[in-house]
Order: sequence, then C-alpha cells, then structure tokens
Amino acid sequence: MNTLTVGTRSLELDKDGYLVDLDDWSDEVAQALAAAEAVELTPDHWEVLRLLRQFYTEYQLSPATRPLIKYTALKLGVEKGNSLHLNKLFNGTPAKLAAKLAGLPRPTNCL
Repeated sequence: MNTLTVGTRSLELDKDGYLVDLDDWSDEVAQALAAAEAVELTPDHWEVLRLLRQFYTEYQLSPATRPLIKYTALKLGVEKGNSLHLNKLFNGTPAKLAAKLAGLPRPTNCL
C-alpha cells in the first residue's frame, strides 16, 4: 500500500495512487495528489473536481469519460463540457486523473 503525506497526516493510497478512504480528501490532499501528477490546479481544475465529487455523491460512482463530459456540459456549459477542454486540464486522461485528484475511486470502465 502506498501513502501520501499531507501535513502531519499519512493517507493510504491504492496501487494506482487513488485514496483508499474517500473521507480523507480535502483541498490540501487534492493539491498534494496534483503535485504528484505534475499538475498545477487552476480554478478550472477546481470547478471540475468539485463537480466530480457532486457526481459521486449523486450516483456513488466515478464517471468514465463520456458521462463526465455530458455531466460537465450539463452543469457548466458546453464550452467546459467537452473533451478538448477536459483533456487539456487533465493531461489527456480526464476521467482517471480528475477522479484521482477529486479523491474518488478509479472509474471502473477506464483502462
């Protein structure tokens, strides 16, 4: 099991770097996870991360890419809910990387 140290806390990560305990997530944890992935979080990133957490609360799962794009378009508009925008923010793997940074499980149907 891997760990992520945030302040004085040591958080468990699974073999792919996702949080084991979803309740461990916070803004500081998201920053640390992003740093480990060489991503600097911008307001656009935060908007998607909070939206993903809302999706997870609603459906109890992490969306794959297509549902993520549709949900983002529905909630934030088509200028943000499109594959080009999300791929640019999350290095070409928006469903997996965004879920990881949002403290959610890996989407089940993502390779």
